[in-house]
Amino acid sequence: MAVDHYENFPVASLLLPRRLRAPVRDIYRFARSADDIADEGSADDAQRLARLAAYRAELHRIAQGKPGARPVADPGLDAIFDPLAATIASHQLPITPFYDLLSAFEQDVLVKRYADEPALLDYCARSANPVGHLMLHLYGAADAANVRDADAICSGLQLVNFWQDVHIDWRKDRVYLPQDALRRHGVTEQDIATCKLTPAWESLMRDMTERTRALLHSGAPLARRLPGRIGLELRLVVQGGLRILERIERARYDVFMNRPELGARDWGVMMWRAFS
Repeated sequence: MAVDHYENFPVASLLLPRRLRAPVRDIYRFARSADDIADEGSADDAQRLARLAAYRAELHRIAQGKPGARPVADPGLDAIFDPLAATIASHQLPITPFYDLLSAFEQDVLVKRYADEPALLDYCARSANPVGHLMLHLYGAADAANVRDADAICSGLQLVNFWQDVHIDWRKDRVYLPQDALRRHGVTEQDIATCKLTPAWESLMRDMTERTRALLHSGAPLARRLPGRIGLELRLVVQGGLRILERIERARYDVFMNRPELGARDWGVMMWRAFS
């Protein structure tokens, strides 16, 4: 599957066993397209929510054992949900994570600010963690300890994405930095709007990156428990998140003019760390 967006982390890479590449593509296609409905283009909020409601209706049909029984033909939905329904059936995937993802995309349309870290992590629990749950089910490894560590990794990666995209999200009138953290460090939204680099901003971002690094490290043992190429894939994903945090720190937290993206040298460092 062609990946049209910049992605920091591997998507259905060659490290995955061949049998898992197609289901991962099907999951990615659903999540990426729904996320784009919430984020991209010029549609108003009502139009975005209506399109996401169509996705919810498709999930209902799959849950009821009636995939594809839509009243009006829609080639766009066919391309996303017909293969997804087959993947859910053949791999016996739970439907709840897909509903959770959809609720997070709907929340993106309606919620632009987060009061505190628990509110932000609640969003991550639906915007990111379901992907980890689905991957563990594909691996046949969805026990309680693995789900706990996968949640830490997935939430950590979601936070990494927020911290590198502060400026991009601001242009969409979204601030994922918790409001209580802004107040605690003495940073205002006007500072974000004017890309103002101050000691207060550095203090805020240092706090956010350190918390996020701790979250990624807390989940990292999962990559050692999963076997073979699957474990290596996950080690690379964790190293990708940690590398982005390093890049943010080296830029002295200037994510306005120096948004970090992983390049060839970064991948070399990540591979070395993953194998070591």
